[in-house]
Amino acid sequence: MKEETRLVTAGRRPNEHNGAVNPPVQRASTFLYPDLETMRSGEAPFGYGRAGTVTHRCFEEGVRDLEGGFETRLAPSGLAALTSGILAFCQTGDHILVTDSAYDPVRAFCNRFLARFGVETEYYDPLIGADIAGLFRPNTKVVLAETPGSLTFEMQDVPAIAKATKAAGVRLLVDNTYGAGVLFKPLAVGADLSIQSATKYIIGHADAMAGVLTSGDAETAAAVRAALRQLGSFVSPDEAYAGQRGLRSLHTRLRQHEASALVVATWLQGRDEVAEVLHPALPETPGHDIWRRDFSGSNGLFSIVLKPARDAALAAMLDGLTLFGMGYSWGGFESLIIPARPDAFRSATQWRRDGPLLRLHVGLENPEDLIADLKLGFDRLNAAA
Repeated sequence: MKEETRLVTAGRRPNEHNGAVNPPVQRASTFLYPDLETMRSGEAPFGYGRAGTVTHRCFEEGVRDLEGGFETRLAPSGLAALTSGILAFCQTGDHILVTDSAYDPVRAFCNRFLARFGVETEYYDPLIGADIAGLFRPNTKVVLAETPGSLTFEMQDVPAIAKATKAAGVRLLVDNTYGAGVLFKPLAVGADLSIQSATKYIIGHADAMAGVLTSGDAETAAAVRAALRQLGSFVSPDEAYAGQRGLRSLHTRLRQHEASALVVATWLQGRDEVAEVLHPALPETPGHDIWRRDFSGSNGLFSIVLKPARDAALAAMLDGLTLFGMGYSWGGFESLIIPARPDAFRSATQWRRDGPLLRLHVGLENPEDLIADLKLGFDRLNAAA
């Protein structure tokens, strides 16, 4: 079946749920065993609510099928999925490599939490490709990649990195939130673990939070499962239900996000106030060739770099927007915009741009209306310059 069809059908069991087209929300902390032998065997399908219910399994099956993996497990958020994935494979005395374009809360976890327990984090240039092998040490256990970077949109050569990690026996974890399991398949090019913030495009309605970890093989899956269990990680059945609901329309929503974002991004390329548009699907953006090779499409997320502007002028532009809201996260139906300072977080590389960076998420509104909102914003920017 084509992927659109699999997304609509995966994880559904209407014959087991009185014909219900959507698997129901099953809330349970305690499951009863029919007899002592079953309880002792560990072979019962459900044992304790923290390990999941029917609702969780249905969502996990859908994501596993989407990512082409061995097993998918859930975490309470994208950050929890990323941190649990790292913890599954490292211990005191280990060394890990993290892309310099990584999601900033992951940097905070590495610099504050992991460092307390004797795990050393080294940040690497996201454009390093196969040369990452030169950074490996005998105690290197994990490489974390994120492609593209969710603020600055560097495209990482994941197949080249995967070849290097496989040869060295290092685990490769990929933050695949941008790819959403549809646009990019990290496991197919050699990654060990594909991680997403399901809060973003999978759930897609800005009303629930979850993370998903999809393992490429049984050994990886066992380590992830153990880490989540030992951390007491749990996702409510209501969040799991929101995730499986979002899967059904994921492919269709991504197509609309992509189409609208390209209209807005192309318009922004022609604005005098804009110095650079960072959108991997645009040929002018660095890394476009890697995107074209590895990805099947794009989504609603991209950044722009403005020409130098006073902070008061930037505030005038952003404060008056009516369709673009200022708020964190992305992947929902709504359009968002935030200013960012990549230079404040880099350590292995430098971010050198004269003007401020704005990250946009183009939602499901009509792109002509979004352009009109931005045009008025530029008018305010220029008036306050």
